[in-house]
Amino acid sequence: MPTKTAPVLDDRALNRATLARQALLEPTDASVLDTVSLLGGLQAQEPQEPFIGLWSRLRSFDPATLSDLLTERRVVRVHLMRRTVHLVTAEDALAWRSRFDAMLRQKVMGVYRAELQGVDLDELAEAGRAVMADGEPRTMTELVAALAHRWPQPGKRPLGEMLVSALLPVAQAPPRGLWRTKGGVRNVLLSSWLGREVDPPAPEGCDPVGQALVRRYLAAYGPATTTDLRSWCGLAGLPAAVAATRAELVSFRDERGRELLDLPDAPRPDPGTAAPVRFLPAFDNAVLGYHYRNRIIDDEHRGLSVAGERVVLVDGRVAATWRSEDGAVAVTPLRPLTGAEREELGAQAERLALFLSEGESERARIDAPVG
Repeated sequence: MPTKTAPVLDDRALNRATLARQALLEPTDASVLDTVSLLGGLQAQEPQEPFIGLWSRLRSFDPATLSDLLTERRVVRVHLMRRTVHLVTAEDALAWRSRFDAMLRQKVMGVYRAELQGVDLDELAEAGRAVMADGEPRTMTELVAALAHRWPQPGKRPLGEMLVSALLPVAQAPPRGLWRTKGGVRNVLLSSWLGREVDPPAPEGCDPVGQALVRRYLAAYGPATTTDLRSWCGLAGLPAAVAATRAELVSFRDERGRELLDLPDAPRPDPGTAAPVRFLPAFDNAVLGYHYRNRIIDDEHRGLSVAGERVVLVDGRVAATWRSEDGAVAVTPLRPLTGAEREELGAQAERLALFLSEGESERARIDAPVG
């Protein structure tokens, strides 16, 4: 429980802290690789969305740079946080993957428990690894076809989901995820793709990866509650890691009395700091990376954050949705906008249209507010 003397941070103060950590208050001059690392990865279930997320955060972003990092195997697309596909650095993929193994299995079993009843998962993993050992990228269908004769009962989808999103540490090989390139999911073992095995699980009672995740999360998302941390990573077993790092942390309270933890020297800007308009991609972790999202989105619009809607931040909060259609960026406000807000939003929409069209169009449209 927070102490009575812990300072209180209101939603606006938390908002500005989030924007600062996420490079959404001021664009960063950091490299693409360093930004992916700083953010603890980018949500990437929609292959083109990380490019928009980086465009919104970097002062100068060439999408070819991210494509090159993928083909050079310095970043990878993997099932990780919350069993969703994330774009992370190769180093983080190798260091973190084993820590997520139990959660990934549990998530798949939560969906396909009846179908997978009686299947020896360790045996299935061993068989799947043997098929993939040649290092050739395979679709889920191709992998399942090689094993279905041994496990005919579960069905192709349950067997495949368990293999490629839980049992086998795999990356999604390019061209999936390259800029303006379409490509189906082809899976390859991380050990084959990156040249070494993933780091083994830590001995029982020791959780260095969990402690690293606590620090990395707070650096990119803090101040935050332990429930927020759990919602970001999907791991339930982090109380010991939080306890082990607590002496390094400082404590605050939010307006509702919940304890917030943070790194002592992390940025917490003045709540009055101006926040520029920012266009976010679908499923951006600046919104999804919390259980309590009041700092950045109103409760009435919370559903947008899990429905795949691309959103726009105005004065730091979700105030519109946007879409790309016929070479234009169309914006639908969620509330009435001031003249100055509309002007800034329109200018940013034109910049985004130029980026998405590679200089062919700067058309933008702002619709009437919903409702």
